Amino acid sequence: MPRTITAFSNPLIKRVRSLREKKGRRLERLFLAEGLRILTEAREMGRVPNWVFYAPEGATHPLVDALIAAVEGAGGEAIQTDRDILSKLSGKDNPQAVLGVFDEPATDLDRIDRGSADLWIVAQALRDPGNIGTILRTGDAVGAGGLILIDDCADPFSVEAVRASMGAIFTQKLATARWPDFLTWLRAGPGHLVATALDGAVDYQSPTYPTPCFLMVGNESQGLPADYAAAADLRVKIPMLGKADSLNAAVATAVAAYEIRNQWRRG
Repeated sequence: MPRTITAFSNPLIKRVRSLREKKGRRLERLFLAEGLRILTEAREMGRVPNWVFYAPEGATHPLVDALIAAVEGAGGEAIQTDRDILSKLSGKDNPQAVLGVFDEPATDLDRIDRGSADLWIVAQALRDPGNIGTILRTGDAVGAGGLILIDDCADPFSVEAVRASMGAIFTQKLATARWPDFLTWLRAGPGHLVATALDGAVDYQSPTYPTPCFLMVGNESQGLPADYAAAADLRVKIPMLGKADSLNAAVATAVAAYEIRNQWRRG
């Protein structure tokens, strides 16, 4: 049966609140996800939180009931609390009525099965967790297998990244690696590396993209390092017709990924 916690001093509340910080997530190997839609999608993917916190007004919602049953059935715990505590846990003034605490999955590169999808997204040194979450969401939309984060990126399990992913954190495979390790792994099997770049690049609509395709985008302000782009099998650019010299990293990823997917759909 669910229990009720309304004290900020409760040890579990303090523990869960620490997950808003990267240090706390690394220590606990746990992360937060909020919102009934995201938690329901996670449940449908077979991912159930260790703890689910919910406000009293959500207690009668059938999806909340299903979530509580799934959590308790898996040996987790359902906790009813109030909006003030949910706000402290999520860091938002107007928190969602449901919040879950999930195990952080392993992100080793060798856990990626490249044959399970024809399209993968690779991102290098992204600093904005919102961009990472949005790219995960785009990957889900275009049927990509997942996202491989290269070098020092923002934490994909931060509250901001998980929120921006709109549940795709649970549908997309996620791996992290240094560039030399990624390149060695990539060249050990099938895979065509496509880099978004400017120098020596062709219009993104002109090539024929083979499978499996690894679409690589770079840092928001610097783009890809020159040697990273040079190591790609193909370099493509999206034409800019206005005064802006580049697109947001997540937007550029979506434009290029849909061009690749649409080519395959037409073909």
